[in-house]
Amino acid sequence: MVNAEIGVIGGSGLYSFLEDVTEVRVETPYGEPSDSVFMGEIGGRRVAFLPRHGRGHHVPPHRINYRANLWALRSVGVRQVLGPCAVGGLRPEYGPGTLLVPDQLVDRTKARTQTFYDGETRADGVVPNVAHLSFADPYCPKGRKAALAAARGRDWEPVDGGTLVVIEGPRFSTRAESRWHAAMGWSVVGMTGHPEAVLARELGLCYSTMTLVTDLDAGAETGQGVSHGEVLEVFAANVDRLRSVLFDVVAALPAEADRDCPCAHALDGIDTGIELP
Repeated sequence: MVNAEIGVIGGSGLYSFLEDVTEVRVETPYGEPSDSVFMGEIGGRRVAFLPRHGRGHHVPPHRINYRANLWALRSVGVRQVLGPCAVGGLRPEYGPGTLLVPDQLVDRTKARTQTFYDGETRADGVVPNVAHLSFADPYCPKGRKAALAAARGRDWEPVDGGTLVVIEGPRFSTRAESRWHAAMGWSVVGMTGHPEAVLARELGLCYSTMTLVTDLDAGAETGQGVSHGEVLEVFAANVDRLRSVLFDVVAALPAEADRDCPCAHALDGIDTGIELP
């Protein structure tokens, strides 16, 4: 099943208005993805959209089947993935509406399966090897470049670089946790950017993210702290803008024949013990 070259993991607001969208159910050796994959076209590029939390936003961040999601995208031909996400700002200057394109990632999750190569027998009887991949630079350099250029092309000056720290959720941070994150020099905090990035790398996929700041995190503000309603309100106010930038990024990503970045060669010389789709 090869129908797309670029994958976008996000909410229904990113694909629901497209014409001629085809819904495809994908089975994986890791169980059910968050939802169907929705196939469409943007600027002549075939794109697969996958709702990260399900179309009804019923899957919380700590229960997303990240392995199934990334495997499903690769199964339909995807080799480059965009994973935009909503985040809290850890610095006062990164207020609501800020678009930050991170270049680093810190994992503070607790209970998420974050590798395909754990030596554990899969449901289909296949046993992957234990493998250790380089992850010093978690995001595709070409994807980041395209994201920055697309935002500037829409007169939305992005923050170029920074660290996304990913927490388990679904609760927001305490003030003490938030202040510690900021004291460590990290830029924004979210709940879904990991293990998406590392699982993409383990499948030889390019992965890039754009983070939309929806609130100042608890340690960077005064008052009662962030609420879910506040996050949804700011995201809704910026979703059209974010969607336009995303679609420009899709059009600007390199063709598969020109994909010559570290992500594309992540599995070179490694015997994973499993056959990739």
